[in-house]
Parts: sequence; C-alpha cells; structure tokens
Amino acid sequence: MRLAVRLTPRGGRDAIDGWASGPDGRPYLKARVSAPPVEGEANAALTVLLAKTLGLSKSSVRIAAGQTGRLKSVEVEGLDPAGLAAAFGPPPGA
Repeated sequence: MRLAVRLTPRGGRDAIDGWASGPDGRPYLKARVSAPPVEGEANAALTVLLAKTLGLSKSSVRIAAGQTGRLKSVEVEGLDPAGLAAAFGPPPGA
C-alpha cells in the first residue's frame, strides 16, 4: 500500500499527528521526527516511526518518492486499508 506523508524534521519528537487534506483534497498523514533533514536522517527516522507504529519490520517501509521534499510517498508492504485505519484512524473522505 502506498500512502502520502508530510514530514516535519526537527519536530521535537517522533510522532504521528493524524490526517490532513491537501489543497487538491487528497489525504496525507502528518508526521514529525526529531532528526534533522541531513543525509537522509529524517527519512530513516520516518521509516522507523511508521514501522514501529504499524507493528511491521523496518524493511517493510520505504520512501518511494519525495526523498528531499516534505511530502513523501511511502510504500508499506503488508498493510491494508483496515490496518491503516486501525493504526491512524480513517483518512479524510474515506
């Protein structure tokens, strides 16, 4: 499953802040990590945070697109819509 995530590096703590909708109406998950956006540290922290929250291995979560931007496309193996909703609540418009 692929999901959109808006990452805030140097956010003070590692946390998922829930769902939001972009200007185009597409839902994305808001996340923050304490790691800086240097040499992939924030992306690595994001994959660890998502894997831990979803109860999956770190290798099941990878950044598919947006490595250098705030809005990322994250590929999660072994996740279905029901598991996503159970972990983070239903996305807006679902």
